[in-house]
Amino acid sequence: MRETLRKLVHLLFGLGIAALIIIIPRPLMIDLLALSIFGGLVLSELISRGYGIPFISRFVKFLDREDALPGRGALYFAISSLVCLILFPVAAVIPAIIALAVLDGVATIAGRRIGKTRIWNGKTLEGTVTAMAVTFVVLLPFLIPLGAGVATVAAGVVELVSPIDDNLTLPVSVCVVLTLIPGLI
Repeated sequence: MRETLRKLVHLLFGLGIAALIIIIPRPLMIDLLALSIFGGLVLSELISRGYGIPFISRFVKFLDREDALPGRGALYFAISSLVCLILFPVAAVIPAIIALAVLDGVATIAGRRIGKTRIWNGKTLEGTVTAMAVTFVVLLPFLIPLGAGVATVAAGVVELVSPIDDNLTLPVSVCVVLTLIPGLI
């Protein structure tokens, strides 16, 4: 139950970042992400040192994994979003962030609910395929079908095999693919 809730928060957090990038001018969004990362690092440090911050400490403690730096997933998500926004066109960044939010969240939820066939690192074929199908459909308003397909496959491969946290690697990988292959965005 807790992992499902964590992934729902992950999904909403990522879609929120993507929505803000659509609404807020790029330079201001870069500033907001940088400020949010700094604030998140301060809060993480305070929580890890045992300081209680009303609402935030309980929320982070409830949702975070036991062995993780407080708020690590959200911080990594914000850092990769910032890097993508600085380095790549917004037309690639928005689908990359949406791909992370949707694919990562749906893969875990579907894998836990219907997954039976383990394929890599405890991940299931059913969770991966379901997540890729949902991600493809969600990306269609932002990319041509070929672009949505390529972005989805890139995201699925990175989510499945990345040796480090996919919150860092997935958006950057999708942005690289969308930027390097002409005509996808």
